[in-house]
Amino acid sequence: MRRFAHVAILSAVVLTVVFAQPRPPGNKLSPYVASPSRVVDMMLDMARVKQGDVVYDLGSGDGRILIAAANRHAQAVGVELNPKLVADATAEISRAGVADRAKVIQGDVLTTDISGANVVTIYMDTSSNTKLRPQLEKYLKPGARVVSHDAEIPGWKPILVQRTQEGRNHTIYLYEIGATK
Repeated sequence: MRRFAHVAILSAVVLTVVFAQPRPPGNKLSPYVASPSRVVDMMLDMARVKQGDVVYDLGSGDGRILIAAANRHAQAVGVELNPKLVADATAEISRAGVADRAKVIQGDVLTTDISGANVVTIYMDTSSNTKLRPQLEKYLKPGARVVSHDAEIPGWKPILVQRTQEGRNHTIYLYEIGATK
């Protein structure tokens, strides 16, 4: 009986230590991987990004899509979980001279209100896109465009698919809210 009590106490201590460890903030969906510049241009071209558009880049990484969208005179907002990438992207936006049209907020793409967007760009895997889909459907208005690099959004039908080879093959999917089902 004493042995059982020792095992129970040891188990309780181990569980306390394991569950007391700090957890990473938010829902990290995909690791950061930069999109090649040519792919960024294709994504924004496919979405017909122009002055007056509001582009949200979910998982914005180093901010390259934000800078490219701001250079097209769109307003650009990045949502990034990693504080170091937020700081780095903010510095790059400043260096590019587009801080009046682009910004990065630290946040979780699964809980951030993106209702102001009429264009959304994403570079996540299919599983992450599946988790993100309810947010897109909740916040985006009919006619909003969603561009996904390399991964489809399950259950949606793309209105345009383009492929390019920039070091490796890339596929870009364009969706339009209201035309995706």
